[in-house]
Amino acid sequence: MTWLDLVAVPLLAKICLVCMFPLSAYDKVVHWDEALAQAASGPLPFPALLLVLGILVETMTPVMIVIGWYDRAGAFLLAGFCGVTAVLFHRFWEFPGFWSRDGEGRAHFWDFFKNFGLVGGLLLVVIGGGYAPASQVVHHPLSSGPQAAEIRIPAAPARP
Repeated sequence: MTWLDLVAVPLLAKICLVCMFPLSAYDKVVHWDEALAQAASGPLPFPALLLVLGILVETMTPVMIVIGWYDRAGAFLLAGFCGVTAVLFHRFWEFPGFWSRDGEGRAHFWDFFKNFGLVGGLLLVVIGGGYAPASQVVHHPLSSGPQAAEIRIPAAPARP
């Protein structure tokens, strides 16, 4: 296996998966008042403490994932953060007509499902084993499951 297979492609994938989180943390720091108002809009107490914890999660776990230091733990924590954020702060179902063009909850609908898309990607980091070499992906570009394996028909045993 090459450096491309083992390092470059997985590293790029992890960077793409988590690059938004440090920017989100920075945005929360720079726009503290707005972020605190959003945190206070949820059902949990101590919004300032939760906001600080959220900033720490969004800052530390992407680094853990990208450099591979407790990356599964970091991905699990970040997946939980995304799931909880979706359920607590993007409750699209509370807005009547959220699916209509000008529905007030339409943005929450998409943010809710984007968060759960991130949960899925992060859980793949948690459960993922070894990486598939780029050459294998090129050879079987549409599937990674058993259906992608080459079918080998064993030779019939010789009859005595």
